[in-house]
Amino acid sequence: MSESPKLEFDKEKFLFPTSRYHGAFTPQNLAFNANLQEFAQRVSYICGLETSGKISSEEAYHQIKALWKQLKKSRDLLFANVPPEEDAESSDSDEF
Repeated sequence: MSESPKLEFDKEKFLFPTSRYHGAFTPQNLAFNANLQEFAQRVSYICGLETSGKISSEEAYHQIKALWKQLKKSRDLLFANVPPEEDAESSDSDEF
């Protein structure tokens, strides 16, 4: 008898799901999209921890603020050397 293929449970994909990138492809856009998805996932976990009472609201705020600063820094580094015409298309506003 042949064994049916076992579906391997991938914890990484379950805990940290990622979506495909749909947009104008540039290496900078792809990298920033990955950073943005990671930011969103971590904020979701922090919110869950705060909601369940595992961390305080103050701690959640500080963690999210630190993640936001990291995301902003990555955006600045990734798009620092992008020609102005590409930069103008990709960002509508400097404020988030």
